[in-house]
Amino acid sequence: MWTMGDDFQYQYAESWFKQMDKLIHYVNKDGRVNALYSTPSIYTNAKNAANQLWPLKTDDYFPYADGPYAYWTGYFTSRPGLKRYVRFLSGYYLAMRQLELFAGKRSTVYNTLDLADALGIAQHHDAVSGTAKQHTTDDYAKRLAIGASKAEAAVSSSLAYLVSKQSGDQSSAVASAFSQCQLLNISYCPPTEDNIPETKDLVVVLYNPLGWNRTDIVRIPVNEANLVVKDSSGNNLEVQYVDVDSVTTDLRSFYVKAYLGLSPKKAPKYWLLFQVSVPPLGWSTYFISKATGKSTRRKGELSRLNNKKGENIEIGPGKLKMSFSSTSGLLERIYNSKTGVNIPIQQNYLWYASSDGDILDSQASGAYIFRPNVSSPNIVSRSVPLKVIRGPLVDEVHQTFSSWIYQVTRLYKGKDHAEIEYTIGPIPNDGIGKEVITRMTTDMATNKEFYTDSNGRDFLKRVQDHREDWPLNVTQPVAGNYYPLNLGIYTKDKKSEFSVLVDRATGGSSIKDGEVELMLHRRLTNDDGRGVGESLNEVVCTQDIKVKCEGLRVRGNYYISIDNVGSGSHWRRTTGQEIYSPLLLAFAHENAENWKSSHLTKGTFIDPNYSLPPNVALITLEELDGGIVLLRLAHLYEQSEDAQYSTLAKVELKKLFATKTIKELKEVSLSANQEKSEIKKMTWKVEGDKGQEPQAVRGGSVSTSDFIVELGPMEIRTFLLKF
Repeated sequence: MWTMGDDFQYQYAESWFKQMDKLIHYVNKDGRVNALYSTPSIYTNAKNAANQLWPLKTDDYFPYADGPYAYWTGYFTSRPGLKRYVRFLSGYYLAMRQLELFAGKRSTVYNTLDLADALGIAQHHDAVSGTAKQHTTDDYAKRLAIGASKAEAAVSSSLAYLVSKQSGDQSSAVASAFSQCQLLNISYCPPTEDNIPETKDLVVVLYNPLGWNRTDIVRIPVNEANLVVKDSSGNNLEVQYVDVDSVTTDLRSFYVKAYLGLSPKKAPKYWLLFQVSVPPLGWSTYFISKATGKSTRRKGELSRLNNKKGENIEIGPGKLKMSFSSTSGLLERIYNSKTGVNIPIQQNYLWYASSDGDILDSQASGAYIFRPNVSSPNIVSRSVPLKVIRGPLVDEVHQTFSSWIYQVTRLYKGKDHAEIEYTIGPIPNDGIGKEVITRMTTDMATNKEFYTDSNGRDFLKRVQDHREDWPLNVTQPVAGNYYPLNLGIYTKDKKSEFSVLVDRATGGSSIKDGEVELMLHRRLTNDDGRGVGESLNEVVCTQDIKVKCEGLRVRGNYYISIDNVGSGSHWRRTTGQEIYSPLLLAFAHENAENWKSSHLTKGTFIDPNYSLPPNVALITLEELDGGIVLLRLAHLYEQSEDAQYSTLAKVELKKLFATKTIKELKEVSLSANQEKSEIKKMTWKVEGDKGQEPQAVRGGSVSTSDFIVELGPMEIRTFLLKF
C-alpha cells in the first residue's frame, strides 16, 4: 500500500491525480507490478486472500517518537483549557440529545447540530490535541461556544416541555424561564447570585443523564447565608456554606470579562451545598428560599492554620480520611476505615524546565514534543499555608503552593474518594519553558508497573523503560514514559491499589515505583518544528479601556481513591461515568407552590423500578431523521477486571423505553452505517496461534419478543429503533 498525499501536502487534487495517472500508467507498462487506485477494503481483501501468517500485537504504540529526543508526549497535555471545554461539551451534548428525544423534536425550535458540528471539527488531529496555532484554536473555541449557546437553549426548551403539566404550546413559553450556568466552576451564575424575592423561590431542576440513580452534593454560589433548601416533598435538607475564596473571585472577574465581555457584579460570598438524589434518565426538583429569622450559617466551620507545630490535621466526614502535616502543610497519609487500606502519600506541585535544544540534539520542547532539559523537576514549594473547613457535607483543605498554584482538596459525605481542584497560572513567563505536574508519592512496591486507559475503555499495563515487542534504548527517561490519560491511571502492589481519574485528556506517568504524576499545564518558549510554527504560550485578554492580557489560568479536578488490591475497578468505572456525565442544572424563579401545581417535580423516562445494570453505560441515545432512534450500550468492564462485574450483562429495552412500544429493532455497526448481519468477518492466520486464544464473551442476538440485549465484557452494541 502506498498512501497518497500527506499532512500539509495534499492540495490541488487535479494536479495530484494527473501525476498519479502517469505513475500508474508507466508502472503497469513495465508489466512486473500491477498498480491500481485502491481503497482500504480492496487492500484488506487482497491481504486476506494471500493466506499468510500475521504477527499479533495486543498493546498500542504509545509513547512514540520520531527521533531519540523527540517523544510526542507533550500534546497529551497541550492546551488544557480547550481539552476541558471539548470534554465538558461532549458530555453535555449527549445529555441534550437524550432530552431532545424524550421531549420529541417538536418541543424545540433550536438547532442542536451546531454543537455536533463544532465537536466533530474539534476532533481534528490538531484541534483537541492542542497542536494548532493560537488563532486557529481560538476559532475552534468560538465554534464550540456558538454551538453551546444553541444547545443550552435546546436543553432549556426540552426540559421546560418535559417538566410542564401543560400541553406543548403553553409549556414552550416556560423555556425562557430556565437558565443554566456554563461558568459555574468559577462561581459565575446570575440566577443563583441574585437575591431571591420574598414571594418566590429559586427552583433548581437537576437532570441525570446516567442509567442509574445517583446521589451527589450540589454546590451553587449564593450571597445569603440564611437560606432553606427543600426537596419536592417539602422536607428541609441539611445545608453547608463555604466562603468563596479570593482565587475564585479573581478568576471570575477576569474570565467573565474575557469570555462574555461583561464586567460581572461583585462576587458571591458563599457556596451553598446540599445533597440531592436523582433517578436514572430523570429529574428532581429542589426549592431554595429565604429563611425567616436569623442567619443559619454555622460558626466554627473555619479554622486557619499558620503551620503551627503539633499533631497532624485529619479531615474527612465519611470513611475516607486524609492527614496533612501541621509543619509543612502537605498531604501525608490516606486511610479508608471501611476497607482498612492505609497508604502514606505525599503530594506536591513541580515543573520540568523545557529544553531549548542542546549539543546532543537541537530538538526543543513544544506543542507536540515533551523534552525536559533534566529528568528531575523543580519543586514549587516545600511548605504551604493551610486553611481547613469542616462541615456536615464536606471537609476542605485549601493550600497555596505559590502565587500561581492554588489547590482545594474536598472529602464529601458519602463519597469514598477525594476530589482535588487545582488552579494553575499564569505560569511565570521568565524565559524558561515550564511543564507543570502534580506528583503523588507512596511507599507502594509497584515493580515498575502502572496502568493507563486506552480511549477511556481498557486499561493497558505499562512498564517503565520497556516496550513489549522491541528493545528500548532509553534516551528520554521522563518523556519516554509518558502516556495519554482519558479516564485515568492506577498503580498497585500486593496489598492495595491507588487510582487517579482525570476530568480531561492529559499526560501522566509513574516515573519511579510508587509514584503517579499528571502534567496539568505547559507554557513554552520554543516551537518544536512539527508544523505549529509558534511556541505554546497561551494568553487570555480582556478589553476594557485598554487591553489587558495574561497567561492562561487553568482550573480543573482530579479524583483519587485507594482500594484493596483487585477491587478498585468498580470505583474507576462508576466514578468515571459520573465525571463525564455530571448532573445538568437548570434554574428558574417561581413560588414553590405555584411551580408544583403546574410542573412535575420528579420523573424518569424509564420504568421507575428499573435502572441499567451497574456494569453497563448508555453511550448514545438520540433521535435521527425520520423518527429513528440511535441507541448505543457499552459494557464497562474488561474480561477479568472484576469478579462481580466482568460478567454478561442484560438490558431490558422494554423497561428502558417504558412509555414507548418498540416496532422495529436493527443491530448495526458501531458507526451505525451498516447492518450487523451484513458485516463480513474475516479469518486471519496468526503467528504462534495454536487455537488457544480464549474466545471473548459476546451477547447473543436480540429476540423481538422480549427485547433483552446481552453485553459481554468491553462489548459495545449499537441499535436503530423505531417506536
